[in-house]
Formats: sequence, C-alpha cells, structure tokens
Amino acid sequence: MDPVSLFPAGYVASRVIGMAVDVPVGLHPWERHPERPNRLTVDVEMFAAPGDGIVDYDPVRDLVRGWSARPHVEWLETLAEELLAQCFTEPRVMAVRVRVMKRTIFAEAEGAGIEVFRTRA
Repeated sequence: MDPVSLFPAGYVASRVIGMAVDVPVGLHPWERHPERPNRLTVDVEMFAAPGDGIVDYDPVRDLVRGWSARPHVEWLETLAEELLAQCFTEPRVMAVRVRVMKRTIFAEAEGAGIEVFRTRA
C-alpha cells in the first residue's frame, strides 16, 4: 500500500534513514555468538496528515540505539514490531514504514531483511 492513497490531501513524512546498530539477532547458528552481533540498518517513515504538526522521531532513535544492549532475538520481525508499536504511540502517526536490514549476512549481497508497512487500526 502506498501512503498517497491514505492521504488524498497529501502527507508529511518524518523519516529516520540508515540508522546503524549492532544487534544480537538471527536464527542461524553463526548469528548466535554474542561477540559478533549483526550489523543492522534501520529506516523508519512515519506518515501524518498535513497541518497536524511535527512528529518527534527521537523516541524511534532511542529505541533503535537501545537494541544493541538487548538479549538475543531470532527474528527481525520482532524488532520491526517493537518499532511499529513505538511509532504508533504518537497519535498523529497514521501509517508507518519500517525496514530492517542485516548488512553483513551474505557476502554476495548488500543486505537481507524485511520491510513492513502498517496503517493505524
């Protein structure tokens, strides 16, 4: 789904792009070594209606930075769901797009990861 269809009068997107953080995440045996966390990049886009004021992206940044201290998690989707929940604590946010990419997981790829786009229920 494209945010344009949600906002016929346009939208304002607050973005934090390319946040880098080392996180103990992954399902594979080689990803379970605490001394070698996965390098992630995280992109977040929070969509609001024009005129609703600014959306503070500091809580999003704080959450992502805190991931480096969390216990191991198997799924990127777990991290994405946490991030989505944080974004929707801001009442002006009507839709969110989150991308979480493992940057060094495969030598032949720039990264592998997920993207989630969700609208407010």
